[in-house]
Amino acid sequence: MTRLSVNINKIATLRNARGGNNPDVIKTALDCERFGAQGITVHPRPDERHIRYEDVRVLKKVIATELNIEGNPLDKFIPLVEEVKPGQVTLVPDAANAITSDAGWDTIKHQDYLTEVVKHFKSLGIRTSVFVSPDARIVEGAAKIGADRIELYTEPYASAFQQSREQAIKPYKLAAKVAYDCGLGINAGHDLDLHNLAYLVQNIPAIDEVSIGHALICDALYLGLENTIQLYLRCLQAK
Repeated sequence: MTRLSVNINKIATLRNARGGNNPDVIKTALDCERFGAQGITVHPRPDERHIRYEDVRVLKKVIATELNIEGNPLDKFIPLVEEVKPGQVTLVPDAANAITSDAGWDTIKHQDYLTEVVKHFKSLGIRTSVFVSPDARIVEGAAKIGADRIELYTEPYASAFQQSREQAIKPYKLAAKVAYDCGLGINAGHDLDLHNLAYLVQNIPAIDEVSIGHALICDALYLGLENTIQLYLRCLQAK
């Protein structure tokens, strides 16, 4: 079954809005695990506007599932990953002032740079994934730089889903086939929700993991966190 990794950035955003420790980011991560999540994802940014670097350090010590750290390998990010040694690091080319990730890597243009970063993290025993758009050449480029996995950037899929799910899924099925043929594992994330998730994994059963934060936390406001996680897990089981 495709694994569910819950991105808890939005919990940290809410906490930071008032200071203090309410909601408790660490407790929320542990509750997500208790409710069935198979991983926890965090995306610390240089300004620490949501997840803080110290949150990441504490999470690695206490969670029982896999920790996935996302981010652009600049500034403080590389030393943090070296220190924490998560189960997975996902390289994302977001600008420091980006509200959210909005593009994947050009693995051809940045081949030399990414090869060096991937080699370094893999030498530490960390599975390394690269955030990419569903483009066959870019996926092949991810294999050439030595990545273990790709994470398919699914915002275009989510945006086109209501108009034509068949058209929306096409480039992702092709990209997944290329990844599989290249020996890459496949993750997916961004704007996945209860409406479009099941169709994605039904059509691309090779997806190893989805990382979902914003939609899941929004759903939890109405449905409760435990019930919401169970609903997302059911989507992943509907293959």
